[in-house]
Amino acid sequence: MDPSDFFEGGTVTVSAATYAVVKAERGDPDAFATIRDDEETTVVVEEERVDEATAIDVERGWKRLTFEMVLPFELVGFLARVAGALAEEDISVFALSAYSTDHVLVREGDVAAAEAKLESLGCAVERAGTDGDEN
Repeated sequence: MDPSDFFEGGTVTVSAATYAVVKAERGDPDAFATIRDDEETTVVVEEERVDEATAIDVERGWKRLTFEMVLPFELVGFLARVAGALAEEDISVFALSAYSTDHVLVREGDVAAAEAKLESLGCAVERAGTDGDEN
């Protein structure tokens, strides 16, 4: 399986919401994502929902780019291709995977360059909130 097959004709949605990546004392049941490992808990939450009382450190100003496609577990190198392409444009990413698809968070100021780069890979890029989708 070639990742390029998924880019061509695939859709990426840019969130209307702006997110914060938070090192927190505990998880947040309303967060977009909660990641726990042996050392820390990280929550990805809409900026206005940051719980300052439990936040240890906060990185604000991220937009979520969601690959609106089902990515099979056998697919090798998809995120590597995305991260590599965005790295060519000096864009840092915070990557997350769900069961069926991937998401990358990029800084608000890098969204336009990220959109252009993903379009050059063959993706159609859409902004959420333009057709009733608010995230």
